[in-house]
Amino acid sequence: MHRRYFTNAAVMAAAVFPGLAIAQERPVAGKHYVSVSTRQPTRDPNQIEVVEFFAYSCEHCFMFEPALEAWHKRLPSGVVLRRVPIAFRESFATHQKLFFAIEQLGLVDQLHGKVFTAIHMGKQRLDKPEGIAEFAKKNGVDPSRLMDAANSFAVAAKAKQANALATGYGVQGTPSLGVDGRWLTSGSMTGSNERALAVAEFLIGEARRAAKT
Repeated sequence: MHRRYFTNAAVMAAAVFPGLAIAQERPVAGKHYVSVSTRQPTRDPNQIEVVEFFAYSCEHCFMFEPALEAWHKRLPSGVVLRRVPIAFRESFATHQKLFFAIEQLGLVDQLHGKVFTAIHMGKQRLDKPEGIAEFAKKNGVDPSRLMDAANSFAVAAKAKQANALATGYGVQGTPSLGVDGRWLTSGSMTGSNERALAVAEFLIGEARRAAKT
């Protein structure tokens, strides 16, 4: 690994995110990140949105979650993290709906990490209604309320939008990070998921500079 530090926007990012050491060379387009061919929609044009594309079944996403959550808590005003579950296979669609049901009920802080732990540490598949119902009951949530949300039209619409967004960004694997509807980076591009966060910070700086021009 090179000992040079990011310059320009990356140095600005290091000042904004002092908790994350950036110890690699300036990110290179086409290597450490790619530009999205068609800019993707964000929820609020007045904020810089970072999208984590993930899957509950993905072990790398599970391992990445603590670092991502710590990074999330340090985000400055004007930058938001949005988690978007994707399903590369139909068998993963249940997990995708589970996240959106949790989100719809306002239980992400309470249950998101616990779903990862149940699947990867507790060896619970959580891909059948009975398994999800048992998980909900164990964690103090009304099983029928959670299942009703998972089977709702609103959640089905969100799942469809999530798949379209992943396609628009050109996501090839999880976890991946989309920044401001313009760029995509991932651990496979940068060498590790933690380095992908550093590249995301660089891209946040680029987005801020573009907004000023």
